[in-house]
Amino acid sequence: MFKLLYKPLGLVISVAGGLAAGALFARVWTLATGQGDAPQATDPDRGWREVLVASGIQGAVFGVIKAALDRGGAAGFSKITGTWPGR
Repeated sequence: MFKLLYKPLGLVISVAGGLAAGALFARVWTLATGQGDAPQATDPDRGWREVLVASGIQGAVFGVIKAALDRGGAAGFSKITGTWPGR
């Protein structure tokens, strides 16, 4: 029963994580390059290297933030309910 209750909470955590990761990546990119916007893959004025480096950094930031929030949410849920929401 408790595991079913975790699904909506997990969704909220994921959305919050995506927003936080996007904001963090924008800040990291600006600090690292001095540019306001990261390059888009279809931007004709940006080179392959710049696009791929930006994509790699963005993926790493999103992955770490998502894992940290998912793990923290599951641990908090477990602490409150005594049931781990995963398998």
